[in-house]
Amino acid sequence: MKRYLSALVNAAWYDNAPWLAPLWPLGRLTGWVSSRRLRRFRERPPVAPVPVLVVGNVTVGGTGKTPLVAALCQAAADLELSVVVISRGYGARPPAFPWRVTADQSASLCGDEPLLLARLTGVPVIIDPRRRRALEAALALKPDLVISDDGLQHYALPRTAELAVLDGARGLGNGRCLPAGPMREPATRLRQVDYVVINGEPAQAENWPGAVSMQLAPGALVNAATGRQLSLESFTRQYVAAHAVAGIGHPERFFNTLTQAGLQVSPHAFPDHHQYRAGDLDFPGDLPVVMTEKDLVKCNDLLSERLWVLPVRAILPPGFAGEVLRTAIERHTTPD
Repeated sequence: MKRYLSALVNAAWYDNAPWLAPLWPLGRLTGWVSSRRLRRFRERPPVAPVPVLVVGNVTVGGTGKTPLVAALCQAAADLELSVVVISRGYGARPPAFPWRVTADQSASLCGDEPLLLARLTGVPVIIDPRRRRALEAALALKPDLVISDDGLQHYALPRTAELAVLDGARGLGNGRCLPAGPMREPATRLRQVDYVVINGEPAQAENWPGAVSMQLAPGALVNAATGRQLSLESFTRQYVAAHAVAGIGHPERFFNTLTQAGLQVSPHAFPDHHQYRAGDLDFPGDLPVVMTEKDLVKCNDLLSERLWVLPVRAILPPGFAGEVLRTAIERHTTPD
């Protein structure tokens, strides 16, 4: 039922379904409240002793922040900058907050996205629903820079620069704020951030002057049990068809990646942050099962030779990630 309702509401937001009309006044109220909070933040912005880069979005659901944050961490390493990532840790249940995530922990303990970031980047990751408290824990590690994975709307959190990520395929839906649409804040918020990154086809960036296009490039598939690797092309030749599993904000993007590679896909979409249980992956037949990296971190007890993961990495314009980091650092060094 939860999966059905989630899919129904998302479809309505992005198809501008007429039955949402009674919710329009509530959407306007959400927009007014968020704009008021932003004005109050601008009047007396909090400060931090190191640069803080916030990577977020103005819509609910996944837009591709995690691979972008990983790319920014790699750029920081290239510039010999020490970084700490902070995150809410959706669904995490650690003994206490704030909590430092390590690569050997479980997703049920620390959340799927923070765990994936810790494994992909090797940088310290701190989770706490109270972002300011997460920042304080991060500062104790004396980093050169803090990157907040999400948190654009958390105005108790200091920030030196802001980057908003948009899904190029879905855009802003009907453009209305919650609960009448998918917007966390009015679309005008995008004119106030430092960078807008469009996850999708380059043409999508034309709707937002100055926006940067990002592509998610698939890597070699990895067998979850054996570690065997196959290029997407080789995998498609060998197996022809597969079950595809995605519990992410926009599962169709993942399914389309496999389909465009020539694989015959049986799609299985789960809610974002879904905690997999025995039976979830017991599909009929003997076809392989392909899932995202974010899903795999929640399947430690379900690994089999039938299960494969498709990693992706963010492809950005040359030098862009370094430019974002330098902007945050220079602005902190020479504030307005």
